Amino acid sequence: MALTTPRADGFRMPAEWEPHSQTWMLWPERPDNWRLGGKPAQAAFSAVAQAIARFEPVSIGVSEAQYENASARLGDQPNIRLVEMSSDDAWMRDTGPTFVIDATGEVRGVDWDFNAWGGFNGGLYWPWSRDSQVAGKVLGIERCARYATPGFVLEGGAIHVDGEGTLLTTEECLLNPNRNPHLNRMQIEAVLRDYLAVETIIWLPQGLFNDETDGHVDNFCCFVRPGEVLLAWTDDPADPNHARCRAALQVLERSRDSRGRQLTVHRMPIPGPLYATEEECAGVDRAVGSQPRDPSIRLAGSYVNFLIVNGGIIAPSFDDPHDAEAEQLLRRLFPEHRVVMVPGREILLGGGNIHCITQQQPAPQRAG
Repeated sequence: MALTTPRADGFRMPAEWEPHSQTWMLWPERPDNWRLGGKPAQAAFSAVAQAIARFEPVSIGVSEAQYENASARLGDQPNIRLVEMSSDDAWMRDTGPTFVIDATGEVRGVDWDFNAWGGFNGGLYWPWSRDSQVAGKVLGIERCARYATPGFVLEGGAIHVDGEGTLLTTEECLLNPNRNPHLNRMQIEAVLRDYLAVETIIWLPQGLFNDETDGHVDNFCCFVRPGEVLLAWTDDPADPNHARCRAALQVLERSRDSRGRQLTVHRMPIPGPLYATEEECAGVDRAVGSQPRDPSIRLAGSYVNFLIVNGGIIAPSFDDPHDAEAEQLLRRLFPEHRVVMVPGREILLGGGNIHCITQQQPAPQRAG
């Protein structure tokens, strides 16, 4: 384990559109989060993995109990690798490492503390000890040096970077007392600068309404290239997201990135409103400490929750009237990428979407 910081060692977090060596995922099976023993979710995750594998390799951590099942579904595909790895759930974005790179072509990783999105103050399940081991296991498999952050909680979905020194996050998440109550905003910013080598941090007030991660930015707003962001948006004053979107827009319009640029803001429609059916909720096991599934609770569906891969965009669809508009916007914003829409409802029922269940591993890049 490295005893310094990535910044001190010349490492930075690259943008998602920079070249990848592969994407990491975890196999879903937790019955108190995924309905019907996880079988519909496994089909959805398989579809995402197969879509990514058209562009780059995929590695999927699978428990011993599910290894044979996952192998039968995906094991014969040459661009998909299954690795036996125990975990508490399947959110690789949040439990996996945040990879960093340097100018010599070396790749290392940051292993943030994890407390299941809030610990015993609003967290989504307990225990989370196996999830806390996921980042270290991934880095061990890849033989990447590991930077740990003992006492500092962060999930990968809480941050987006442009690769040039600018970071997006939300106050709702990173300033939540259930993450790092012993640190103030300036102290949190200092950790982000040391471990991701960013200069400018843009704080949006909130994320999407009812996001059980306490407003992860990756479900709400992301960079599409330096100087340009994509923001979830609704024009409906009755939508509880209406005020959230406008508050974010105000911040973005008055912000400058690390290079001094004013940000161009593109607006992505929010699907729905989407709700789980009574049948879908009934298929989820009930357990002490786990999130209740209720058809009256609005789901935090978002087209912003997509993954950029080598030459492709893997984005969720919801069988919603906005699907076509979302796909067209992504095609316009990423003209050199192939946009692949994958059904995202089953993943949404578990609390997130395609970006949440994936973690890109950057390819080594030597400075020219």
